[in-house]
Amino acid sequence: MHDNQPPNSTPDTLPEVITRYLTGHRAHDTATAIAAFTREATVIDDGNTYEGVEAIGEWLDRSATEFAYTIYLTGAQQTDTTRYIATHRLEGNFPGGTIDLRYQFTLRDGLIERLVIEP
Repeated sequence: MHDNQPPNSTPDTLPEVITRYLTGHRAHDTATAIAAFTREATVIDDGNTYEGVEAIGEWLDRSATEFAYTIYLTGAQQTDTTRYIATHRLEGNFPGGTIDLRYQFTLRDGLIERLVIEP
């Protein structure tokens, strides 16, 4: 199996705060997901930037209701002491039906300071 990932890139590579966010996001539990972010965190998704927990909460609520989809973690790796990449496959009723997205996390003080989501 060749996937160009380091051999230690398994979901347990991810810190608890990231898995807590991903679990909350998957369950459409905005309160749990938002608690994983710093107060002044930034999320960049689909070319849009959301700054601060209020804007991120609105983005989470909207993304939970805009399309119906399932999300699977397909890979995880740590790129340095504060940065992690979690690769997900989304399947649903959005244009295209299937997409692989890279969730690029930057942590500060045990919370998510920045999240960039892109193919």
